[in-house]
Amino acid sequence: MQALRLARPRVSLRSIQGVRSIAAAANASHATPAAGTSGSSAIPLSNVEAQWEQLSPEEQLTVHQQLEELQKKDWKALSIEEKKAAYYVAFGPHGPRTPTHKPGSTLKIFSAVAAAVGVTAALYFSIRSTAPPPPKTINKEWEEAMNQRAIEQKMDPISGIGAADYKGPGFVQHK
Repeated sequence: MQALRLARPRVSLRSIQGVRSIAAAANASHATPAAGTSGSSAIPLSNVEAQWEQLSPEEQLTVHQQLEELQKKDWKALSIEEKKAAYYVAFGPHGPRTPTHKPGSTLKIFSAVAAAVGVTAALYFSIRSTAPPPPKTINKEWEEAMNQRAIEQKMDPISGIGAADYKGPGFVQHK
């Protein structure tokens, strides 16, 4: 029990209040006035697409909060730049929507897949070429003999090969 208490991180109420006060100060310093332009904000909303990756997570959060406040207003009153910034932050190629591969890597991926398929085909045919011949029981004559033996033993007499009106191929698979 003592080891469990030592392993658990301790978070005091003062540290939580300190984080809240820092966040409140950051939000207050980046708050947008009613017109949507901020003189104290270091991040202009007109160029969010180009700056987004260089922004720290706190600045990204601030921009996101600014845009949430802007979107509560009438959309007709928003400028084109503000609408573009809101769209980019909501649906842009960042975070979980980051592309899995870089543009132009399609040829590299295709060649890797083609090489993997080629190696697999070479391995398949090399193993197939060294395999022993098929057993003597896999030919048409042997399968016809199996049909005759099944009829003699009246195998599956209701609906199968031993039935009086059976017209199927039985065990014959080769033509």
